[in-house]
Amino acid sequence: MSILSEFAEKNPGLVTEDLDWLHSLIGDWQMIADMALADLILWLPTNDGQYEAVAHARPSGSPTAFAHDLIGHRAREEWASLIDQTYVQGVGHVSKNPDWTQHSPTRLRAVPVRRAIRKEGDHIETTAPIAVVTRHTNVAESRTPSRQDLVFLGCASDLLDMIAVGDFPDLSAPTGPRRGAPRVSDGLIRLDRVGEVLFASPNAISAYNRLGFDGEIEGRNLSDVTVTLVTGESIADESLPVVTSGKASWRADVEGNGATITLRAIPLRRNHHRIGAIVLCRDVSEVRRQEQELLTKDATIREIHHRVKNNLQTVSSLLRIQSRRTQTEEARAALLKAMRRVEAIAVVHDTLSEGLSQSVDFDEVFERVLRLITEVASVDTGKVYPTFSGSFGELPSASATPLALALTELVTNAVEHGLNGADGQVWVKADRDEQELRIIVGDDGGGLPEGKVGSGLGTQIVRTLIEGELSGAIDWHTLTGSGTEVTITIPVRSLRSHG
Repeated sequence: MSILSEFAEKNPGLVTEDLDWLHSLIGDWQMIADMALADLILWLPTNDGQYEAVAHARPSGSPTAFAHDLIGHRAREEWASLIDQTYVQGVGHVSKNPDWTQHSPTRLRAVPVRRAIRKEGDHIETTAPIAVVTRHTNVAESRTPSRQDLVFLGCASDLLDMIAVGDFPDLSAPTGPRRGAPRVSDGLIRLDRVGEVLFASPNAISAYNRLGFDGEIEGRNLSDVTVTLVTGESIADESLPVVTSGKASWRADVEGNGATITLRAIPLRRNHHRIGAIVLCRDVSEVRRQEQELLTKDATIREIHHRVKNNLQTVSSLLRIQSRRTQTEEARAALLKAMRRVEAIAVVHDTLSEGLSQSVDFDEVFERVLRLITEVASVDTGKVYPTFSGSFGELPSASATPLALALTELVTNAVEHGLNGADGQVWVKADRDEQELRIIVGDDGGGLPEGKVGSGLGTQIVRTLIEGELSGAIDWHTLTGSGTEVTITIPVRSLRSHG
């Protein structure tokens, strides 16, 4: 649980909508810290009238103002008055003198955090302040700021102003950031309201150079520049024009000249009206190549599982044909058992061929196996009524195969030897917690003769798979009255180690 969520539990006055807004803010404010070249701290009012820090972001490319996190600490006396004024008045404040409470002097700016409420049409209302963000700038290292520094500081100030009026974060922005999301240090382009480039950092220019652009990007329309690069066999997202014009908080990839860059737009607003945008860009050619390799690998693995499943089903069909032509009943029974074992393994491979994960939903696998076993067994015996309850959960493929085979043997034994040709019930119960997986296989047949466990091939297979492959334990016992139950316990850590 995050510190923000823990604070909300202790201070129930924070409504769910405010909590979601603050989570969105701290999920996206690292870029503000990087552009502001300063630490950012989020403060919330406590029940006793003080303020507690619930989030802290440090700048990636400049010295931090704090050696230790302030999360969970109350606001110091030197800051409390400024934070309280900002929260109560709803207006930002800047400290008049540097703060010397740290090893180096810092300049403090506080801004209120408001949540936007969209009404009918384009009308926007904002709540009263729900929190305060303070920016702590380390002023110990005095140097003449570069043009890039000035642009970054201006962008950070614009975003902090947007926080104060509920324009940031933008909840319409796509969620679930893709791998390789651009950061401030990867490349930043500042646009005016019509999409003309006011500034492009050296890394941003390099990213466009890799796409094949050769020229001066500043003073040109970014959409027009990008369109000239997306020609022929180049690939671009449909949302690219919206991103390159800075009209929406979207992200898009553009591919050309053998390279791929990802662009992320952050519209800049003043009093809810767009005044320009920030476009972050990053060369993700290697990242996308690795993703494509993973997709190719996953597709290959799925195809292998599919072919293994087909081959196993072919083997099963051959065993079934052979069993029909076998003259002796003993040989026929042995071939049918072998057929069921092969089909149980085929079910696991069939499930693995349908998804990207190398884990399977074993509940689905076992229900198919159980239906298969009882349908085949009912041909030569009485009516079998199988039931399954509980849940096995997700299992890695290396554990799913031996467990499926072991349960195939146990259910087959329950039908053929427990019920012994009569009508009856066979049940399987699964219970899993953090420590172990516990499985019970039972029937209401005649029970074990004199409480003895069989010594046939099926029993040996089960012992080998459960005790040897899965590091579990197995116990056979006769129920009071009639019937047999087999209890299996498998440590969960053993299942994970198999994955």
